[in-house]
Amino acid sequence: MTTPTRRELANAIRFLAIDAVQAVNSGHPGMPMGMADIAEVLWRDHLSFNPANPKWWNRDRFVLSNGHGSMLQYALLYLTGYDLSIDDIRQFRQFGSKTPGHPENYETTGIETTTGPLGQGFANAVGMALAEKLLAQRFNREGHDIVDHRTWVFMGDGCMMEGISHEAASLAGTWKLDKLVAFWDDNHISIDGNTDGWFTDDTPARFEAYGWKVIRGVNGQDPVEIETAINTARAVTDKPVLICCRTTIGFGSPHKAGKESSHGAPLGKDEVEATRQALNWPYAPFEIPAEIKQAWDAHEAGAQREADWNAAFAAYRAAFPQEAAELTRRMNGVLPSDFNTLANAYAAKLQVEGPVVASRKASQMAIEAFAPHLPELIGGSADLAHSNLTLWSGSKSVSTSDANANYIYSGVREFAMTAISNGLAVHGGFIPYDATFLVFSDYARNAVRMSALMGAHVIHVYTHDSIGLGEDGPTHQPIEHMASLRYIPHNDLWRPCDAVEAVVSWQAAIERMDGPSCLVFSRQNLAPQPRDAAQVAAIRRGGYVLKDSVGVPELILIATGSEVGLAMDAAAQLGERVRVVSMPSTDVFDRQDAAYRESVLPNSVRKRVAIEAGISDFWRKYVGLDGAVIGMEGYGASAPADVLFKHFGFTVEHVVEAARALG
Repeated sequence: MTTPTRRELANAIRFLAIDAVQAVNSGHPGMPMGMADIAEVLWRDHLSFNPANPKWWNRDRFVLSNGHGSMLQYALLYLTGYDLSIDDIRQFRQFGSKTPGHPENYETTGIETTTGPLGQGFANAVGMALAEKLLAQRFNREGHDIVDHRTWVFMGDGCMMEGISHEAASLAGTWKLDKLVAFWDDNHISIDGNTDGWFTDDTPARFEAYGWKVIRGVNGQDPVEIETAINTARAVTDKPVLICCRTTIGFGSPHKAGKESSHGAPLGKDEVEATRQALNWPYAPFEIPAEIKQAWDAHEAGAQREADWNAAFAAYRAAFPQEAAELTRRMNGVLPSDFNTLANAYAAKLQVEGPVVASRKASQMAIEAFAPHLPELIGGSADLAHSNLTLWSGSKSVSTSDANANYIYSGVREFAMTAISNGLAVHGGFIPYDATFLVFSDYARNAVRMSALMGAHVIHVYTHDSIGLGEDGPTHQPIEHMASLRYIPHNDLWRPCDAVEAVVSWQAAIERMDGPSCLVFSRQNLAPQPRDAAQVAAIRRGGYVLKDSVGVPELILIATGSEVGLAMDAAAQLGERVRVVSMPSTDVFDRQDAAYRESVLPNSVRKRVAIEAGISDFWRKYVGLDGAVIGMEGYGASAPADVLFKHFGFTVEHVVEAARALG
């Protein structure tokens, strides 16, 4: 059996991509053809992983930020021996397959993070590298480097153009993430053609200014140059590394190499055959010769890497049993056994004490109460720490070498902050939270969507939740934002009405392991609401009866946040047959069983008024055609909060009037 050359090994990637795209007449062959040589050197000589155990947690992380080239990654997973078959490759982009059009971490074994929107994978990788750095600071001991892995990311010109790449690269340089290595696929081509007309940045200089080590001018089709560049990157110990690889998109195609025509469309039957001849690949579609498949197979090497690490961890566990147990708990995503009891007790305590505080302050109180018991809780704010109230007494900046570093100052970078949180979450070992004003969730929304799509355990904190913000005016007053976030599937939004609901929303977000939560808090103080123990417990169900009627209700008032107090005051004037429902999370309420939902909002009661200082239309589904909504129909204004609430109809008088108008 002959030993395959590096070019032949790389060609296995190229032709799996070419054939898969051609077979379904859909996809992006150009990038896999251009980056195959880089991938071959990285995956066969440097990437530490075990295909038989994709979740071995000291593995290196590989992120394909230019996710449209997904066939590159699928080819690598198949060739190295992950649970991905040649039939899966044949099913590229087909319904129900393990090989969707872009990498999805919930669909395909071996995919670390979902990538598609350009630049976000790079920001996720920054989060992964930060996770590795902080876990190493916390758990490694002299002679025991049991947290020791790298994050490698591929990114294209499009990733570099996206603003999130600037934000994330700047933070990575500030944090000196020396275990992060990015490969820039510098092929000068995007969908619209040669990028000389719209992308003329001095990208290497930009990254150098961010504090990165930059390796320039690497021939991305030359394995020797690639190997040298990677070895240079591995020797860097004080900053992240960018390897600038000049490549040819569609490499090997006689007529489409270097052209946008190879970017997002099949080569075409004739060009596929011409490419086979040009690259001397005389094999049928989807055929990988045995000697090439064997040379790629990583089972033996992967098993040895994991076995060596297991032995090292056993020695660590013997020397530091408490630390080993804590690291294992965190990487397995298991909460401390007493957390639920602690959280329930704190909520009960606040119910008795009844503090009059803004819910953003109650949020800070919850962090202060929970964080000492949750060392995995990590987070911060986009330059609004003292407004979002995300700092607590144990906050320590991740820019330091402190073993307990846990606070992320993201600067004014809402998008990167949120995508980095996603990276921290999917890496494991942390429960990240991020924070900004609710109105600025727009800047981060696509990363919130990716949190939900992946089921990432991330907590997004948004304060200054309404026109209650006051004098800063309509540019800073969120109107449609809560509805927009609620419409993201698998994303839970909580808007608590007082300190107790705020604490319970934090508890729910921490205990929700399969997706993100958005916690929305007020700027202004909120009065505590009366509840018994059963009502406190019912908060977790998203909606519950806060004040019931005498006998069967004739009218139901539904409210969230600061408007719950308004509903309670209005109910006092509307008589005994009025029920008040607090609905801190419509998402969670909608997941309750039909019997519970009927017990809270009985279908027989058609007279309903929903009250929320946000866009009105969202609430129509809860009040029906016979009900009314007191909400916002346009933007806010600049004035003190009490003036604005009165002007826009958030008064007891208006609620009473709207209720009585229902007949």
